[in-house]
Amino acid sequence: GGLILFAIFSLVMDVFKIGYYSSFYSCLSAIKIIYPIVQAIFVIVQTYFLWVSAKDCIHVHLNVTRCGLMLTLTTNLAVWMSAVTDESVHKAHSKLKKNMTEEIFRWLLKERSQRVGMRSSSVEECNCNSQICQIFKNGYFWLYPFNIEYSLFASAMVYVMWKNVGRFIDHHSHHIQRLKFRLFRRTFFVGIMLGLIILVSGLGVLILYEVQVNSSTESSKKSQALTMYYIFNIVCLSLMSLVCIGGSIIYRFDKRDMDRHKNPTRTLDVALLMGAALGQYAISYYSIVAIVASTPRDTISALNLTYALLMIAQHTFQNVFIIEGLHRQPP
Repeated sequence: GGLILFAIFSLVMDVFKIGYYSSFYSCLSAIKIIYPIVQAIFVIVQTYFLWVSAKDCIHVHLNVTRCGLMLTLTTNLAVWMSAVTDESVHKAHSKLKKNMTEEIFRWLLKERSQRVGMRSSSVEECNCNSQICQIFKNGYFWLYPFNIEYSLFASAMVYVMWKNVGRFIDHHSHHIQRLKFRLFRRTFFVGIMLGLIILVSGLGVLILYEVQVNSSTESSKKSQALTMYYIFNIVCLSLMSLVCIGGSIIYRFDKRDMDRHKNPTRTLDVALLMGAALGQYAISYYSIVAIVASTPRDTISALNLTYALLMIAQHTFQNVFIIEGLHRQPP
C-alpha cells in the first residue's frame, strides 16, 4: 500500500516533468523528455511486479533471479541518487538566485551555456516564463520527496526478495497468526485520532512558519514564527519520548518470548532504522555545536538547543521501542 501511494505521486511528478520539459523542447536534448517517460514506465512495471511477487520465495533459476533482482535494486538506487542530486541542485540555484540580482543570474546562466556549447540565444528561449511552465516546474520539485521515498521503498522490498531466493521458511513460523485490526476498538481509535490531530496541527504550523518566514520582512514576525515552530516540535518530541518510554516499560511485563530466529525482513528493518537515525543524530549534533559556539544566546537559541537534544532522545527511545517490538513473538 505504501509503495503504491509513493508510486502514484512519482507518476504525477513524471507528468509534471514531461510538461515542464515540453514547454521549451526546441532548446533541450530529446533525452530530457524521454527520461521521465521511461521512468514512469519503470515505476508502473516495478510496482506491479512487487505487488504480485513480493511474498514469493523462488526456488527455480536461482542465479538468474538473483541477478535480475540485484539489477533492479541498483537501478532504484541510481534513480534515488539522481533525484537527490537534482533536488539539491535546484535548491542551490534557488538560493543563488535569491541572493543575486536577476541580471547577474542571467549573465551566469549565459556564461555557463556558452561553456557547454549552447547558443546564447537559447538561454532566452529556455527561460520558463509562462504560468503553466512555472506550475509544472514548481509541481515536480515539490513531488521529488515522494520519488525519493519510492526508490528507497522499492529497494528495501527488492532486497528482501533477493534474500528470500532459495530460502525455506523456518519450521517455527507456522504458528504466526494474522492480527485482526479493528478500527473502532477503543485503544486503536484513540491512537488514530491523536495521531491525526498531531499530523494536521503539524501541517498547519509548517504552513504558517513557511508563509511568515518567506513573506514577512519584519524580524519580529520571523522570530515569532521560529518560536512557534520550535515550541510545537518540542511538545511533540516530549510526548513521543514519554510514549516510547512507556511502551518499553510495558514490554517488561509482557509474557511473550523474544524471537531470535533468522528473518531477512526484520534484519533490514533494524538496519534501515539505525542507519536513518544516524543522519538525524548528526544533524542534531552539529546544531548543538553551532548553538553552543554562537553568540549572543537568545530565546531562539535556547529553543533550538532544546529541540536538538530532544530529537536525539526521541530517536533513541523510539528505536529501542521499535526494535524490542520487532523481536517479540506473536500473541
